[in-house]
Amino acid sequence: MNPVLESLPVLILYPHNRCNCRCVMCDIWKTDSTQEISAAELERHGEDIARLRVEWVVFSGGEPLMHSDLFRLCRFLRERKIRTTLLSTGLLIERYANQIIECLDDVIVSLDGPPETHDAIRRVPRAFDLLAAGVAALHQRNPDFAVSARSTVQSRNCALLRSTVEAARRLGLKSLSFLAADVSSEAFNRPNIWSSQRQAQVALAPGQISALETEVEALIAARECGSFVVETPEKLRRIVDHFRAHLGLHLPVAPRCNAPWVSAVLESDGVVRPCFFHRPIGTVGKGASLLEVLNGPEAISFRLGLDISRNAVCRRCVCSLNWKA
Repeated sequence: MNPVLESLPVLILYPHNRCNCRCVMCDIWKTDSTQEISAAELERHGEDIARLRVEWVVFSGGEPLMHSDLFRLCRFLRERKIRTTLLSTGLLIERYANQIIECLDDVIVSLDGPPETHDAIRRVPRAFDLLAAGVAALHQRNPDFAVSARSTVQSRNCALLRSTVEAARRLGLKSLSFLAADVSSEAFNRPNIWSSQRQAQVALAPGQISALETEVEALIAARECGSFVVETPEKLRRIVDHFRAHLGLHLPVAPRCNAPWVSAVLESDGVVRPCFFHRPIGTVGKGASLLEVLNGPEAISFRLGLDISRNAVCRRCVCSLNWKA
């Protein structure tokens, strides 16, 4: 693949660096300072976004709805006919339902299980109820507005995949996606890779592997995969294998992915990464534009040297993007 990016179909933005949940599998909520991408900063990148022919912007974070002027960012992108997706905890959706319907194309909420499990993992009282109220508010205003969910599989919900599917259906969601919890990288505001003790609090214990496998095979047998559940049977089984590999019971195998050649992550402080999990390749705002960072010496060197099948970060990746033009 060409190490020089001539197009960038997907751009992931962290508009705000803080979050309103205290999830057990994430450290973003521990951030004690506030940073956000201003409308002026995004507009400064407008020419590069056009030259890179960005098709889809995903607002991630942190909780994007905590941004002081998120919908101005959304309008800037939609005026350029760029699809916009919001990844959200769901806690603030009801408050901003009108603006979400007006300014975004779709929403993906975090759903960690049925109500009690979801609240326990999020460590926010009534988190499920607030999420449900937000989804209902969106559908009340526009029944066809697409709201999906993503569920992070970990020790506290690994035996509840079917219950999570049922909860998602009761919420009126369009679909549900599962991914394994990441415990081995520096992503999600971890200053250092977690200790083995901290990893064990989130990853599956040996005795939990069979419970997860039972849930996965039940979903496959019920023909949920590729319909309401986004993942194929192969991808769902990869979640089981991921936790086996973490325990040393299985060799880690990298997923098919071309993320560093078709996407990038722009964080609220200007840091640019080739994906969620790899090290930064530069920073915008220090005399360098987005395009200059993406095609700078460090970025090109990274892509030239990246063998996804052998790279240690890729082999333990919980998420992948295999974009097809």
